[in-house]
Amino acid sequence: MQDFTFEEIQDLLGHTDEHQRSMEFAFDGFQDDRMVYDPQYDAVSPPHQALTEESTKHDIGVKKEYPFSLAAFEILKNHGNRFKRLTGRRIVEANNDITTLNEVAADRKLSTEEILRIAGERFIQYSSQQATSHPFQASFSGLSYEETKNVELVELLLASAEKVENQQYESARRFLNLCGHLSSNTGNPVQRVVYYLCEALKEKIGKETGEIAWKGKGKNHRSFDVNKALVVPDAPKLAFHKGLPFSQAEKFAGIQAIVEKVGEAKKVHVIDIRIGNGVQWTALMQALVSRHDCQLELLKITAIVTSSKHAIEETGKWLSNFASTMNIPFSFKIVMVPNMSDLKEDLFELDADETIAVYSSFTLSGMIAQPTQLESLMRVIRGLHPCVMVVTEVEANHNSPVFVNRFIEVLFFFGTFFDCVEAFMERDEPNRLIFEELYCFEAMRNIVAFEREERKIRHVKIDVWRAFFERCGMEELELSLSSTYQAKLVTNNFPFGSSCTFDMDGKCLLMGWKGSPIQSLSVWKFL
Repeated sequence: MQDFTFEEIQDLLGHTDEHQRSMEFAFDGFQDDRMVYDPQYDAVSPPHQALTEESTKHDIGVKKEYPFSLAAFEILKNHGNRFKRLTGRRIVEANNDITTLNEVAADRKLSTEEILRIAGERFIQYSSQQATSHPFQASFSGLSYEETKNVELVELLLASAEKVENQQYESARRFLNLCGHLSSNTGNPVQRVVYYLCEALKEKIGKETGEIAWKGKGKNHRSFDVNKALVVPDAPKLAFHKGLPFSQAEKFAGIQAIVEKVGEAKKVHVIDIRIGNGVQWTALMQALVSRHDCQLELLKITAIVTSSKHAIEETGKWLSNFASTMNIPFSFKIVMVPNMSDLKEDLFELDADETIAVYSSFTLSGMIAQPTQLESLMRVIRGLHPCVMVVTEVEANHNSPVFVNRFIEVLFFFGTFFDCVEAFMERDEPNRLIFEELYCFEAMRNIVAFEREERKIRHVKIDVWRAFFERCGMEELELSLSSTYQAKLVTNNFPFGSSCTFDMDGKCLLMGWKGSPIQSLSVWKFL
């Protein structure tokens, strides 16, 4: 394995090469205070006047020129350019001046991502033209009343983010107040994602202005660590595992890859970097027992943990009981370390004749902010000589050093994710509300409101992981048709499972919702 310096790992798993340029751009605000303070005000076609110089003179850090990253516009354009590639019976197209809908059939609702794309396209058009009229005044040909409201809400959110980027904090607060009135954490997916991003923007304003106690949800969750919390089994995570197809799909596909690589081994040792509730290993037990020509002598599972040892011990007891019902010789061990830098090969109980497989589900991205820990983990894994390493990660770019770029990526990713959740869980489902509040919002908050070393959530896409693994001396393996079949078989058992999409990126499986990738599954071995 190639030795890495701290800077090399940061460079490899850090941001892509983004060149920031600047352009003069001012997105006009609202003077009608009813819009800001009256929740009953109808914002479908509100009156608009440009904010006077007097109304913005109290903005902190206001500049005469308003730098706005062109890379951010490119991100919006990349999403908008996919309009004509949408499948379905309604096709979104862009005309010369305004985005319209060519209605093939009016009975299909637009997805959340389609709403975001339309709003982004309109925002780009009016921003690039430095329009004096607000886009809310434009017509919405072919959109239903609810879709129109949703598009306007997203445009307002984009305007809020632009104000924050330009350090026009007082104007941003007014936009965010209106967003807060029109959004809801119990509403439709658009309203939910806007609600949480509003809270994240409020906290960012509070941090940048030095306010100690900002009246936003962020202050109630400062001690909450998403990466650590994901290790501990709880009812909301279990509900999402059972209720959403992707969690089960990636686990069944990953287990199938392990079964194929361990072959006819009689002693199988699985090392799970973040085991959680461990439900995935019941499928492995069933698969290994079903082998007709090779009796399993021992299945050993080792969980690597840095916290919550008691919860993982309970997982081990549950797995042991399950194994006993199937008459499987089973061993469960925990390797507990303060952090991954303390991980050593001699902490593992290894047998010379066992076959080792490593399983990492949404774990490695949590260490991008601590590259020395990631390097240590990969070095130890290499020394264990596994026959395969299965990796599942979020397929998104949330690691840009530019705030507004991260904001746009978060908007589209979680908009798609909330759209998926909407199909499988009721809006008032308690576990859904808790999961979105704790895990989704905390991730959004950390990505949007935090900078530098405080930013712990740093998802990157498979092309970045591919470059990193190759530098670690690893080779990507082909994901078998059986693995992809297992993933598709799981989703077919769900209502609306046909909206789950599977695409291959080289040898990697991308699992998505209505064509938008959500997570990746790849299989590796050390050379």
